[in-house]
Amino acid sequence: MTDATNPAPQPTPPSSGDTTPPAPPAAPGYGGSYPPPAAPQPQYSAPQYPASGYGQAPYGQAPYGYAPASPARPTNVLAIVSLIASIAGLSFVPVLGSIAGAIMGHISLRQVKTSGENGRGLALAGTIVGWVGTGMWVLLIVFWVIWVVFIIGLAASSGSTTFS
Repeated sequence: MTDATNPAPQPTPPSSGDTTPPAPPAAPGYGGSYPPPAAPQPQYSAPQYPASGYGQAPYGQAPYGYAPASPARPTNVLAIVSLIASIAGLSFVPVLGSIAGAIMGHISLRQVKTSGENGRGLALAGTIVGWVGTGMWVLLIVFWVIWVVFIIGLAASSGSTTFS
């Protein structure tokens, strides 16, 4: 450590016959000098052949480390039709669309399981939406019938109406 009582050592100037450069000052706290510079390393030239990079393969082949791409599995058409019919059963074709969508959804679920096609989510959604739509329409019809019976019973119990 250097302070006012302990000054840093000063390098000595080289003598007139000395051709070596002076050593750099020592790092504080280490007491030694820096090591001499390393000799330059020989430079190597680039290889004369083109090197292929990792993961590159000849044209038309899968890169190394990857399985070849398998053809895409088709989506089950009945699953798509099931979902469309179930959604239509909620609005355009009230009861028949929902029932048809639920039935086609069950059939397409079986087809997807046996054939290995895509579309299980579509078939499941068509089945669920179809049964929910069918349940809503059945409840709506039941409430409507109860309402009509209630109105008829209310009219019958109000007394006789005579026209004079």
